[in-house]
Amino acid sequence: MRPDPAVRRPLTRLATAGLAAHVFFELGAGVGMPTASVLGPVPAAGLWTLGAGTLWRAAGTRPASSDRVFAVCNGVGLAAVIAHLRGWPRGRTRLGLPWLRECEGLGPELMRFYNPILYVSGAAALGALLRENRSAPRYLPLLALGLVPLFIVTQHAEHWRLREIARQRPGWWNRRLRRPG
Repeated sequence: MRPDPAVRRPLTRLATAGLAAHVFFELGAGVGMPTASVLGPVPAAGLWTLGAGTLWRAAGTRPASSDRVFAVCNGVGLAAVIAHLRGWPRGRTRLGLPWLRECEGLGPELMRFYNPILYVSGAAALGALLRENRSAPRYLPLLALGLVPLFIVTQHAEHWRLREIARQRPGWWNRRLRRPG
């Protein structure tokens, strides 16, 4: 019996790249990144690089029997985007879509870059759930969407911890968090 052939998952790969762009944009902009307040910026960046790289590679090489894993990953990625769009100050676009005015200390001047990163990542994750992860049970991503309220709370807690670290130990990676306001 031959093993299942690898399945190409371009939308899952795009969602993964979008999530990586999101967290590394935050780091490059000087507000840290998720887990940096606990692990430090270098270990957090290493962990995010390893995780995103592993998921990227697996998304293009694993068989359809792995769709459950990718459905969970895409559901969690979509939940993270929704949490950003629900948990931070926002307005609306002409199309009625939420548009962040500020997020995690990035400030309004960076939102024209940050919002599209979030939208590409979220749209790719949603597209992957609808088109690529078909052999996975439909309830898996729905369970992941239940994480939105928890993600909102953890995003704000992480932001608070990162601001406190920036105050106590200034560095290149948290420079924007030391600004007044």
